[in-house]
Amino acid sequence: MQHKPLSLTQVLLCGAAIVTLSMGIRHGFGLWLQPITQAQGWGRQEFGFAMAIQNLSWGFVGIFAGMVADKFGAFRVIALGAVIYSIGLLGMAWATDPWVFALFTGVIIGTAQAGTTYAVIYGVIGRNVPAERRSWAMGVAAAAGSFGQFLMVPVEGLLISQAGWQTALVILAAAALLIVPLAWGLREPALSAPGQTQRDQTIAQALKEAFKYPSFQLLMAGYFVCGFQVVFIGVHMPSYLKDHGLAPQVASYALALIGLFNVFGTYIAGSLGQKMPKKNILAFIYAARSMAIVVFLLAPLTPTSVYIFSAVMGLFWLSTVPPTNAAVAQIFGVAHLSMLSGFIFLSHQIGSFMGVWLGGYLYDKTGSYNIVWLLAIALGVFAALVNLPVRESPIARKAPLPA
Repeated sequence: MQHKPLSLTQVLLCGAAIVTLSMGIRHGFGLWLQPITQAQGWGRQEFGFAMAIQNLSWGFVGIFAGMVADKFGAFRVIALGAVIYSIGLLGMAWATDPWVFALFTGVIIGTAQAGTTYAVIYGVIGRNVPAERRSWAMGVAAAAGSFGQFLMVPVEGLLISQAGWQTALVILAAAALLIVPLAWGLREPALSAPGQTQRDQTIAQALKEAFKYPSFQLLMAGYFVCGFQVVFIGVHMPSYLKDHGLAPQVASYALALIGLFNVFGTYIAGSLGQKMPKKNILAFIYAARSMAIVVFLLAPLTPTSVYIFSAVMGLFWLSTVPPTNAAVAQIFGVAHLSMLSGFIFLSHQIGSFMGVWLGGYLYDKTGSYNIVWLLAIALGVFAALVNLPVRESPIARKAPLPA
């Protein structure tokens, strides 16, 4: 029996709502840095370490979440991820030991994010959206994650100020469970059914092919930089601004502006990916990020300069996601898309680990974020250069041998 793919509207509505919740909760974690460290008597390094572990767990587990979603469909992976997310947020609220905090905030929430964010959602999009609309659809899903940041970060800041940081986390734990019914809308027919994605490669063959292909390695290198920049800024900028005497609400508004403008940035990047080389889009984004950071650091630090910087960075914040994943789908096809996207994303998360951990470590050692800002600038230039040689044309494969 031949099964029809899910409708475009259903995939986008459910996928976008899931990413809005999952990424919206995650983007506000920087607002908890000072309340938690002050309440527990920790340094910023302890909080930064837990967030770094979260990014590594997210990236590492994402590979296996992608494998399962590619083979059995995304519904089970997303629903289980939502339950784990809720457990992790409760543990984050009640942990009093740095290692227990790192377990819940780092390992458990990171595992949950692996099953409820882009790699799994993009696998559903790749399997159910025609190639000529795939990059655009990925841009819509990424824009939803950005809207989640714009919507959720001010709400999280309000919850912290009105209910306290612990109660705010308990409320978010309940909100994370809303992902379960949304995942029901992404139930796919059996992927082995006629008319579904054909699997001419085993997992091992797909991985061997990808890792031997230079363009895959270059995309991974660029994504490492993406993770370093956005997670360092997202987690440490609220404290950086407070250190320089700006009011706490400036940071909340800044993170919300990043989310708002990234709605447009990711949608534009996804749409442009249908019309022009994705490698050129990526090179421009990374170069523009470095330029924005340079101007931000040279200009006088005021609420206005912070909001302008946030708006500009917002345009380029997660706009790397649609062209990167669409390039992977274009080169290798969609049969193993969630898994290959998971490996690319692991590189992103290793960069995230370095950005968030170095931010806390070097701040505690030097009393300043200056070295990490300079690293973010240099890495942006590097990422712009390594994306230019990427070859986006579908990989040439030999015909499979008879069984």
